[in-house]
This record gives sequence, C-alpha cells and structure tokens, in this order.
Amino acid sequence: MLGPVAEQPIPLILDVDTGIDDALAILYACASADAELVAVTCVAGNVAAPQVAQNTLGVLHLGGRDDVEVALGQQTPLSRELRTAPETHGPQGIGYAELPPEATGRALSSRHAAELLIDEAEARPGQLTLVTLGPLSNLAVALMRKPKLPSLLRRLVMMAGSYRSAGNTAPTTEWNVAVDPEAMQVVLAAFAAYPEVPRPLALGLDVTERAKFTPDHLIGLRARSGLLKHDPLLRFIDDALRFYMEFHSRYDGFYGAFIHDALAVASALDNALVRSEPVTVEVELAGRLTTGETVTDWRRQWGRAPNLDVCVDADIPVFFDRLIDRVAGLAQARAGVAS
Repeated sequence: MLGPVAEQPIPLILDVDTGIDDALAILYACASADAELVAVTCVAGNVAAPQVAQNTLGVLHLGGRDDVEVALGQQTPLSRELRTAPETHGPQGIGYAELPPEATGRALSSRHAAELLIDEAEARPGQLTLVTLGPLSNLAVALMRKPKLPSLLRRLVMMAGSYRSAGNTAPTTEWNVAVDPEAMQVVLAAFAAYPEVPRPLALGLDVTERAKFTPDHLIGLRARSGLLKHDPLLRFIDDALRFYMEFHSRYDGFYGAFIHDALAVASALDNALVRSEPVTVEVELAGRLTTGETVTDWRRQWGRAPNLDVCVDADIPVFFDRLIDRVAGLAQARAGVAS
C-alpha cells in the first residue's frame, strides 16, 4: 500500500540527531515520491553533532541521495550541557550497523544549519515543511536570528514531547524536549507570535510509541524487497534495529523498536495519517523532577489560545504498510532490481 502521492512533491527539510529511528526516517523520505528532500540539518542529541553529520551522510548515501545538502548545526543545547544516548542508539548512534568510509566522505555544507533553514525558507516562502526529529536547538537559533521564520514555512512538524503518556527520559519527559527544553519553549513562543500561520504539529510519545517495529516487520520488509541478506541497505537496517530492539527488550518489555521519527516524516507527507487536537502547551524549565515536561492544558484552564496541534491518534497499520513498501522499493532501486 504505497498510499497517496502528492501531485507535486512536498519540499522537506529534516532536522535530525541521527540516531536509529532518525535513520529510518531519512530512508523513508528518500523512498517517497511525494517528498522533495531539500536538505538535512544536524543537531546534537542522540550522539554528538559531528557524529550525527557522519551518520546522516552515510544514510543518505545508502538511500542514493548524495545530492542532498547536509549542514552541521548546534553542538550543544542553548543553555545546558549536552547529554547523549549511547545506551539507546549505540556509541556511534546507529546500533550495530557500520557505514563504509565512502558513505561518509563527502563534504558538509558551508552553511550552519540555522543559516540554511533561514535561507531556504526565504527562497521558497510558504513552501517548505520542516520536520524536526531531534532537540530543537537548531530551529531555536534560526528563530532568534529570524523571528519571522514561522511566516515563511508551510508547516512545522515535530517529534517532540509527551502529552498524555509517561516519558522516556524521566517520568514525564520526552528525550528531544528534555535535552534542550529552552529551545522547545523558544519555538512555541515564536510560532504563537504568528497566529495566522498553521500551528506546529507535535507527535509525542502518546502516538509514536504505538509504532512498534517488530521482527515480523523486518521479515516483511525483506520479503517485499526480494533481496538477500547481504544487500547493503537492508543489512544496515537489520544491524541498526537489532541494537534498538535489544534496548527495548531490556527496558520496555518487548522485542521491537519504537520508530518515532519515521512516523513524523510520514505524517508530514500525509496529514490524513494522524488526528490532532489544538491545545496550549508550555515547557517546564525549572522543575526539580519535571524539567522538560510538556505541560498541556487539556481542560483549557489557562483560557489561552492553543499554540500547538498535538497528535492524539495515528493509523499505524497504514503507516507500516507504506514504510515497508517504500523502503523495500528503495532497496530494489538501489540494487537495480525491478519491483
């Protein structure tokens, strides 16, 4: 089930901290005819920013997209020390997978990620969809440099927050927000200053943790592609996800993986995949136990205008059908095999 393809591909910029699920999200974008992948910007998060950039170059190479500009951005949060997640994603951020030197050897952009975001939005006002898959440090810096940036974007889609579910970093906090909570608050305030533009769409753990990728999905992906185990793209996915699945087996009680970021990219390309509600959200910045919590006014007690569209449901079976079809098709194309 390939799903609807837009008459004109949607111009996308991905802001990533690549990471295993970021890698799958990048491959989803590479595999999607309804996406025009304009650039990928890199931020510190799952691993340090230079490693993020190397991982991103490598994944794009596997996806056949060495033409996509990759820009390095913020190497630390706005005002906090960086923490990374080697226990979740492995010391290099891609689990057990390895990327050959030729996959990561090309030059990064001469532009800082924030500069790239501003330049590209100014060049295509109202056309770009920005999808943030890591901490929001790059976007926050861009907004501080260019306060009118929200009016230049078509839409902002974020994998960020935990709105009605438990956190994955602390009891009430989600990783991307917890790493740089000040950046998330900057983003919310900046977009609220432009009530005429679409509110950002946030996919939090409430929905993304329903996207459990299991060994059966891996079997389906390989069967759909018809390729052997030594295929480079599929081997990368196998080796990366095996680490992720072992992590979730230890800490979450199931052998599989939450693939948060690919769901965010899929939703940016097809809003019909998700259902959202407009709510008012603030980020806790000084809590003893709750710093980074996305405090959500579900009962409208604050009496303020909504500043975020929070995803409350997603069609996970359709998403998985598309993911498997598209990535299998990409693997076939890279291997020179007819589908």
